[in-house]
Amino acid sequence: MAVASVIRITAASPQSFDAAIQEGLRRANQTLRGITGLHVIEQKAKVTDGKIEEYRATMEITFVLEG
Repeated sequence: MAVASVIRITAASPQSFDAAIQEGLRRANQTLRGITGLHVIEQKAKVTDGKIEEYRATMEITFVLEG
């Protein structure tokens, strides 16, 4: 029987929400093994002078515990 854990992370990108999500997953893959899924919880944007300066995505990453 497998046991999974979930962590919550926030990632940012100046290009798009999709780019922020991809960056978050890329970074999580550097330190977590056994990632099986991700759930986008929230999307926000930093606005300066009426323009979006940064896209931010908060997500939950699910991974299977080893052992």
